[in-house]
Amino acid sequence: MSTRFLLSCTIASVLLVAHAQSTSAQSDATGDKLDNRPERLEWLQDAGFGLFVHWSLDSQVGSVISHSLVGADEEYTNWFFNELPKTFNPRHWNADELAELAKISGARYVVFTTKHHSGFCMWDTETTPFNIMNTPYGQDIVKQYTDAVRRQGLDVGFYFSPEDFWWLNQNGYEVSRRQLPFDPNEHEPMAKYLKAQCEELYSNYGDVDVLFIDGAGEKPVKEVAWTLQPNCLITRGAIETPEQYIPGEAPDGPWESCFTMGTQWQYKPTNEDYKSGTKVIEMLVETRAKGGALLLNVGPMPDGRIPIEQEARLREVGLWMAVNGRAIYNTRPWVVANEEGIWFTKAKDADTVYAILTGIPDWKRGSRRKFVLKSVAATDDTEIRVLGQTGRIVEYSPDTDAEARFEQTPEGLSISVVRAQRLYNDHKWPNPVVVELTNVRAAK
Repeated sequence: MSTRFLLSCTIASVLLVAHAQSTSAQSDATGDKLDNRPERLEWLQDAGFGLFVHWSLDSQVGSVISHSLVGADEEYTNWFFNELPKTFNPRHWNADELAELAKISGARYVVFTTKHHSGFCMWDTETTPFNIMNTPYGQDIVKQYTDAVRRQGLDVGFYFSPEDFWWLNQNGYEVSRRQLPFDPNEHEPMAKYLKAQCEELYSNYGDVDVLFIDGAGEKPVKEVAWTLQPNCLITRGAIETPEQYIPGEAPDGPWESCFTMGTQWQYKPTNEDYKSGTKVIEMLVETRAKGGALLLNVGPMPDGRIPIEQEARLREVGLWMAVNGRAIYNTRPWVVANEEGIWFTKAKDADTVYAILTGIPDWKRGSRRKFVLKSVAATDDTEIRVLGQTGRIVEYSPDTDAEARFEQTPEGLSISVVRAQRLYNDHKWPNPVVVELTNVRAAK
């Protein structure tokens, strides 16, 4: 272990003690504690949609990120730690292009893998030689990322793994995840290492809005994050974060579900099976109807570009969000999540309900459809419209009546709407149509 690393750990420990003493004094006076602040949890519920980025040096071979080291023999392990850094050169990486794509997709925040389980750091760190500066690329990618995301007005998020296979290997431990001979939360040598890394991340890159902690050892990571930046929202490690599924029943309180577009978090050049753009949009809709936020993943190629399949889906989501973002941002669950393929969200601060009509891929532009909403009741002031369109014009069809209408019936609120907006050149639109109903109440 290098003298520079030991010095870094000592400095980090002194800083953390000072911060902890200051925070403790503040807590005694105010009653606050190190935890997610309510306003930050409220922000997550308002934002609703974020972009996840999984990327590391093993993207060069398209393997599962980091996990191939678990149970690997000495030859493979040496190749991973010593040879892969020599060829990692993402010469086409452009942080601004990523941030712009996140912005156009409708994401409100981005979460980037600063360090995955392998231990490879994507920033200029003094804690380990296993980092981006010791590659042909030799530039601080985390710095580029944070600057670019802020330029787009998005919130900055870090993914950080306390589990560190390089550290285990260097310290004579077998690479493992759940079979370690010590508790990473309490093992002082590893805790010091993690604190030193997090102190760098939380001191050198400005405000960090979101932190996703993945793996055992979250205690020292949370301590550093909330001590140095109390406004940081910690998702995994502090709230429910279901992975690759949407719960049948929503968890209590704010929550966040994370998904891949295909079957793998990191870039997978072969044998991949991507979800359709419609499927991704419907996942977002269901997550929001149940009060959660969706964190949708991309995995850059080893040269830094986003695969076209992933970019295409983000742009499809972006078009849908440009039309229907009102139903996603600043919303909360309605009295029911769905009624037979119709999902609901409610405006946070108004008696406005959004009925999101899914599963209708063959809805011809200019044609009218009727639906009955059993959970929604009209008032004397109720108004209706289809998001994205005026209801006055259908292109090339001057005689078509595009007005949205409603009628309260004994069976429920009957709505009659036309899909009028031309979003694709072939007039087909496979994605959900959203009906906005203002000044409504829950049916008795």
